[in-house]
Amino acid sequence: MWAEKSVFYHIYPLGFCGAPMTNSQEGEVSSRLNLIYDWIPHLKSLGINAVYFGPVFESVAHGYDTIDYFQIDKRLGENEDFKRLVNFLHQNDIKVVLDGVFNHVGRKFWAFEDVKQHKSDSKYCSWFRLDFSHDNRYGDGFCYEGWDGCDDLVKLNLANPEVRAHLLSAVAMWQDAFGIDGLRLDVAHYLSHGFLRELRQMCQARNPEFWLMGETVFGDYRRLVNPQMLDSCTNYELYKALYSSCNDNNMFELAHALKRQFEAGKGIYEGLKLYSFLDNHAVSRIATMLKNPHQLKALYGLLFSLPGIPSVYYGSEWGIKGCREKSDSEVRPQLILQEGNDLSCHISWWAEFRKKSDILAYGGYQELEVNSKLLVYRRYLGENKLDFAVNIGEETQKITHDGKEYLIQGYEIRIL
Repeated sequence: MWAEKSVFYHIYPLGFCGAPMTNSQEGEVSSRLNLIYDWIPHLKSLGINAVYFGPVFESVAHGYDTIDYFQIDKRLGENEDFKRLVNFLHQNDIKVVLDGVFNHVGRKFWAFEDVKQHKSDSKYCSWFRLDFSHDNRYGDGFCYEGWDGCDDLVKLNLANPEVRAHLLSAVAMWQDAFGIDGLRLDVAHYLSHGFLRELRQMCQARNPEFWLMGETVFGDYRRLVNPQMLDSCTNYELYKALYSSCNDNNMFELAHALKRQFEAGKGIYEGLKLYSFLDNHAVSRIATMLKNPHQLKALYGLLFSLPGIPSVYYGSEWGIKGCREKSDSEVRPQLILQEGNDLSCHISWWAEFRKKSDILAYGGYQELEVNSKLLVYRRYLGENKLDFAVNIGEETQKITHDGKEYLIQGYEIRIL
């Protein structure tokens, strides 16, 4: 599938385009999506050939509180604006993946508004999980289940065939009207397996190359990534091991995670093409997470050379900082397009190298040597192989590999 040879760029559109924090229902449509056109040459220079857009549909505030699955958020533009953008990205050989937020909706979602107005007489009561024997803090006259205790996010009842049909019809519209190439499913670990099977069947019947990736923060990835449900999911285990190994000067942690996941004959996710990242809209920027900024280039080299489908979060190619603990807006800002720097050039080189390598896209993983600051590893496909050494420490390390001696400089990642 196309995603296996892709390098993703992750954009959070509402922040990227400088949209207001909340959506005024009386507000005018503003075609802020047009700002993205100026960035497309930059994406191509980075080696990007797929973009994952965070929420773009009508919502209350941050995009994960959907109002209408069939309309682009007026803070971003109109449906035709997005259709033109997708067409232009496709003309530049860039695939497009959208955020599918199907576990919950915002309090202004049209069916929930009907429940608020008509209470137990609403024909949409069964779309949600409601309790009319108690009230909530909004004074709606009933209680409802929210996402992880967040009562601004109303959980949908995916056991209801009408709800599933509504969501599937929206996805069908996105495929037909916009020509998108895949979906990233928000909090996929909370979605019912029956719904995921229905979604896969419908999407692939319309387009056999349609790619489904799920946000999965915990649990066994194979519960969702399998031939009946998803093609991929977010590899949070590898994400944590990457930055934590650097911060603790403990490459044994990364080595353990890689062997656990991908070791030949033993790895629990051997053969899966998981979605790899160093940061995203829901965590602090990697330049903020790292205690030692000199390790940043080595980390990106690892991201592109280890098993997985690599993704760069917008702006992190320049090493910008942002702390999620302070506010969401710190990691979801509007940015001014910058000139390339040493880090972005480094990422561009690795992106192009990975796109051309079947070994990195499809190959297996083998650990060759490890100590607290060094990892030597092999990627292989059939008889072909690529060997790498990464040194996250300041001091040079000497290794012997295939009968030759190598000096691996501090903070260096090298193809042997």
